[in-house]
Amino acid sequence: MNISQHYAAIRSRLGSVGQITVLHIGEEEIAVAVGGGPAADAVRTLAIGSMRTSRGYFKQSPPGRLEFEIAIEPVEDEIIKAHGMLPPASKLYSADGELRRIALLAGVPEGDDMSLGLDAMERVFSRLAAVVQGKPAAHEGIPDDNAFAATLLILREFMHHLGFSSIGLLAAEA
Repeated sequence: MNISQHYAAIRSRLGSVGQITVLHIGEEEIAVAVGGGPAADAVRTLAIGSMRTSRGYFKQSPPGRLEFEIAIEPVEDEIIKAHGMLPPASKLYSADGELRRIALLAGVPEGDDMSLGLDAMERVFSRLAAVVQGKPAAHEGIPDDNAFAATLLILREFMHHLGFSSIGLLAAEA
């Protein structure tokens, strides 16, 4: 399913809720669609993704502190490219399974519709930061794979730099 289809499916489920931004974090790129109607008004892909970021910056698993720090700037640089396309007061949504997994790790109750706030996401990110500093991932209760680390890094930077206080996570359509 492409980002325009993701947008249409999410918009259909939400109904008329104003402007929305739909995020999909793929393996090789992220895709963003924005709009206020049944079809997206604008779509953009960015050259970061879970595997692309992991492969490009993380040489060990889990990534080391320096590797992680080096990855932040290029991720930020790509995310900033989406800034101009965002309508004011847009709400962020996704149907990505990995983002729902992050919400569960943050303690969000599982359901068809979940909401992950910035503070809760930051708590998971802090746990990842502890792992990057050398603490075993099992002690923090998070996955130790690099794709997870890259996905969480991308989500964090996306929410921070584009001003989203939460992300609505919808169960994928069957």
